[in-house]
Amino acid sequence: MVASRSARERKAAAEAGPLATVKIDVGADSQFAYKIGCSACVAKCGRGWSTYRPATDNGYMAAMDRWIFHLNEKHLGVDAPRLRARIRSAHA
Repeated sequence: MVASRSARERKAAAEAGPLATVKIDVGADSQFAYKIGCSACVAKCGRGWSTYRPATDNGYMAAMDRWIFHLNEKHLGVDAPRLRARIRSAHA
C-alpha cells in the first residue's frame, strides 16, 4: 500500500524534529517534492531557511540530508530522530 502525502508529511516531520516544518507538494511531473524548513532561522533575504528537493533527486533523502547538515551547523544541541539514526549508523 502506498502512503498518502499527509502520512509522508507526518513521518518526515516526526523524523526531522521539533524545529522542522515539512510540506510535500506534487510537482509538474506528478511526483512528490519535499520542502523542509527551519522555524528558528531566517535566510539572508529575510525568508525562513528551507530546502526543496523534487522526487527526481531522491527527494526525501536529499531534503533530509540537507536538513541534517543545517541542524549540525546551526542547532547543534537540537534532537531529531533522523539525526540520531544517522549518528548510530556512522558509529556502527
